Amino acid sequence: MNTTRREFIGALTLAGLGANKVLAQEAKPAAPAQTTSARPQQPPPVHSPELHEDRTVTFRYRSANAKKVEVSGEWGGGNKAMTKDGENVWSVTLGPFEPELYGYSLVVDGLRVVDPSNTYTKPARSISTSVLDIPGKPPLIHDWQDVPHGVVHTHDYVSKATGSLRRVQVYTPPGYGTTKRKVNYPVLYLLHGSGDNEMTWTALGRAHWITNNLLAQKKCVPMVIVMTNGHAVERRTDADRWRNVEMYEKELLESVIPLVESNYTVKTDAKHRGIIGLSMGGQQSLVVGIKNAEKFAWVGGMSSAVRDPDTTIGPILKQSGKLNKYLKVLWFACGIDDFLLNENRRFSAILDERGIRHGYKETPGNHSWPVWRKYLAEFLPMVFKE
Repeated sequence: MNTTRREFIGALTLAGLGANKVLAQEAKPAAPAQTTSARPQQPPPVHSPELHEDRTVTFRYRSANAKKVEVSGEWGGGNKAMTKDGENVWSVTLGPFEPELYGYSLVVDGLRVVDPSNTYTKPARSISTSVLDIPGKPPLIHDWQDVPHGVVHTHDYVSKATGSLRRVQVYTPPGYGTTKRKVNYPVLYLLHGSGDNEMTWTALGRAHWITNNLLAQKKCVPMVIVMTNGHAVERRTDADRWRNVEMYEKELLESVIPLVESNYTVKTDAKHRGIIGLSMGGQQSLVVGIKNAEKFAWVGGMSSAVRDPDTTIGPILKQSGKLNKYLKVLWFACGIDDFLLNENRRFSAILDERGIRHGYKETPGNHSWPVWRKYLAEFLPMVFKE
């Protein structure tokens, strides 16, 4: 082959390779077009409440549009203003706090709301309260402790009084139902305050943990505790307050007590049945307990809304002989900074005038859960003692 022929064949080969390369490039999928717009970055989550080693607490809330943000809690002292930083995060550090379980709310431009960064909220008919937990060292009576624990059960039922579907929570003590020998327990009916529901005494009151800890310390007897929904009717007027008490009494006697006594191994006589409540529930427990002294031997109230007792239960208060015969304990207490203090003092004076045996005490504190948890821990050791 001469030089000219070799050059011609080489040129054809190179041309073919070039064509294949072009075809390969044409067959290759096109790369996606590059966009210049990026997703907007999400701000980091807000940490609130943040508990520090010295028991001070920082509360935070993110809002670019709010004009005023405050925090208000069961530690007292009124609303505390929060300040906004360059990232639109409002914050304030308060304390140091005493170990306790506190309810608190954020007040955003006058509207009371939960802390959106805190999943621990107080059960209620209208949820607006978050919870700050500062455990004690050593643990407080309402703190979780490594002791035998009971169980909280939930029951749905149709109320004969209201004709509506209702719910009740029932605490059974450690060891309930685990022995071959049948054990019948006394029963305490535990009532909540206005706006709360049947779950509040466990979620925020921690009645079950208080009882577990007292049982472990051998300071109270094993018992079943029944936590009901005290809102039997809608309360829109002052007249509805008393109507709610009457309807609740009817529901308790006709529906709740039969439900408990048919589903649990409990004693069914008055000596083994007690009732106590707080605020609205304090009025209900005192009224229902006193009116039905032959059914409840142990009656108590905490910061009770005992309005117009002479009007509402005047006739029964004249029967001091009957009440002193049936009631083993009639006890109630109120904080000295509670707005219901004077009503409780008047009620104690009326009982004194009628010659009705009772215990009444005043303690530091206001109308709040830190007070009521202590009252429950004081009342439980009193009841069902022979």
